[in-house]
Amino acid sequence: MTHPTQARPLVSPVALAVLSLCAAAPVWSQTEVAQPPAAAASAAETPQKLEVVTVSAQRRLERLQDVPVAVKAFSSKQIEAAGIASTQDFVNLTPNMSFDNSFTYGNSFVVIRGVTQINNADSPVAVVVDGVPQNNQKQLKMNLFDIERIEVLKGPQGALYGRNAIGGAINIETKRPANKLEGFAQLGVGNGGSRELSGGVSGALVEDKALFRIVGQTKKSDGLIENSLLNAKVDGIDHDNSLRAKLVIYPSAGLQLDFRASVTDFEAGATWDGIVADGKPSTIAAPRSNLLGRTNGRTEDFSFKLEADVPLGTLTAITAYTDLSERYRGDLDFSNPTDMPGGFLGMGIQVGQGQQLNLKMLSQEVRLTSPDNQPLRWIGGAYYLGTKRDLETRGYIDTNSSLDQWDEPAKRIIHMQEHNKNTASALFGQIDVDFDKQWTLSSALRYDRDEREQTNLLNGNVRSASFSKWQPKLTLTHKFSRDTLAYGTASTGFRSGGFNAPGIADFKPESLNNFEMGYKTVTLGGSLLFNAAAFYSRSTHFQYFLVEAASGSQIISNIDKVDIKGLDIDFRFLPMRGLEFDGGLGVADSSIKRNSTEAGTVGNHTPKTVPFKVNLGVQYSQAISAGIEASVRLDYEHRDKKYWHPDNLAVSQAMDLWGLRLGLRGDKDRWSVALVGRNLANKRYYADYNAKRYSGLPYDIGSLATPRTIGIEAKFRL
Repeated sequence: MTHPTQARPLVSPVALAVLSLCAAAPVWSQTEVAQPPAAAASAAETPQKLEVVTVSAQRRLERLQDVPVAVKAFSSKQIEAAGIASTQDFVNLTPNMSFDNSFTYGNSFVVIRGVTQINNADSPVAVVVDGVPQNNQKQLKMNLFDIERIEVLKGPQGALYGRNAIGGAINIETKRPANKLEGFAQLGVGNGGSRELSGGVSGALVEDKALFRIVGQTKKSDGLIENSLLNAKVDGIDHDNSLRAKLVIYPSAGLQLDFRASVTDFEAGATWDGIVADGKPSTIAAPRSNLLGRTNGRTEDFSFKLEADVPLGTLTAITAYTDLSERYRGDLDFSNPTDMPGGFLGMGIQVGQGQQLNLKMLSQEVRLTSPDNQPLRWIGGAYYLGTKRDLETRGYIDTNSSLDQWDEPAKRIIHMQEHNKNTASALFGQIDVDFDKQWTLSSALRYDRDEREQTNLLNGNVRSASFSKWQPKLTLTHKFSRDTLAYGTASTGFRSGGFNAPGIADFKPESLNNFEMGYKTVTLGGSLLFNAAAFYSRSTHFQYFLVEAASGSQIISNIDKVDIKGLDIDFRFLPMRGLEFDGGLGVADSSIKRNSTEAGTVGNHTPKTVPFKVNLGVQYSQAISAGIEASVRLDYEHRDKKYWHPDNLAVSQAMDLWGLRLGLRGDKDRWSVALVGRNLANKRYYADYNAKRYSGLPYDIGSLATPRTIGIEAKFRL
């Protein structure tokens, strides 16, 4: 225990960016603080070394390069340099991963290695914050402030992370308190009336015995996406407030108690889809609903973590409770009486919609971890999750463009109300055996069981089912040297089945078998990191989402067999002091092999898949005067075509996205200021797109992504 394949040529834009920055380096070095020639020559002869990043991907702290898993990791230094402030930010920098926010402020869709997030179901990615699983889709979208480390594990991680880790896992560690009294304040302003303020304080209540850290953030925005009918912004943020507190107590040697509490409260826009009349995702359609949608929500999290040194190793127990609520009101036909005088479906009426979600979750994990410094290492544990979920959905006749019509029984045309109970339990373990200094065999096994029950609160009907799965994982690792290894892995992932809306058939559990070979190295005197992994996955009962036209019900369905093959590459390169390159390549070529629901889709890509993605970041820093450092970072992201549905008819074209960060930093990092731009070319595209065959509507609809954003950030440390 520690105390306190459809790629377009990328050469021109990337080469231009790299050459521009490299050319700038010698110019910047000619300032009054430039090194003398002898010192400069000496520095040039000394290889620069990359920061050594430590991760907890395998439930114990290890060097990133020692972990036989494809991991994209961001240290606190990298998080600040890249300006990572949200889930969207780090996903944009991660190959073979995409993240889209649409429909409500808290709703998101993540795709990792071709495995897709869907509404009203378990995530394909296990999300863990400070060791506590975040077990609902609404918890993935986060404002990230005061963060120590982010880890994205790719491929099934079910053996250690459970049933939601079919595509991978995300570990997020917030900063821990220390004895030293310290604090920070950060201010940001940007276009669209964006305002953001965050701050925190940390220190000791009793030195070496009781440490605290309290941080908070508030955000507001007028919005950037305009409803062209109402001349109003649809994506404005009335408020998004977060408060997080940690208390760490060391009662005695070898015993640590962590208490964590957080609350998030927001109100913002919702349901800003526009009608795409020609059915082409390349056509950008502004929202023109006569109902201006709104969503609000609140999440309260409480957790307690105990770590104790015992004769066998370290005993860890984590208890967590979450109370989450979200409601939205908005348009259902996404039109207005002017554009659609005949009304929705020619019925002479306009229609609205809304949902009310209330969710309570209680989880408990207990695990025992052996010491690190022995040739036989092991982890064993048990997990429990109890969930109560209430969901009410209404559709109503819209006569006056008011969201309050949701409450009028006389106008109600759709009404569904359900109560869901879910009890999940698991046993898991992993054993690592070092045969010698070069060969390690790791074997892991997890058994997950979900017991689900759904009650139709309108008629009292009850249905129940249970789903279970053994999830084995076997990894053979060969270390060529301290900084180079190769590994081969066979693993299994599992996503539980469940119930659709009352009266709609159940959906089946999804399982995925993955075979992977990887290579990791740090070379050139510690200045170049290169990690690569090739994988092949077979998914059974692949889950995807659609809306049934007849009933307007949101449905989760299954595709019988899917094959996914691909490649992950990550690199970092530090050729000289102050200049660094980072980036990667992700390929996830998915193919539908059997689909009893839509036989004509065989051979197509899976829904929401982006088969190819490239990332490149270049950053350069240089002292410009005594105690002041200037920096510039340029980020480039190439996204391949996006296939929205199993029929592959609605396809968004490939695009290139650019980001820029120009900063100044004071001595000892006491202050910093940065000019930040994202989506600099102002690409207009859809964060979500639903063709009429899958939207339940007589036309296609698309939810616009955020356009170009430009802002200034300033941070001060005490």
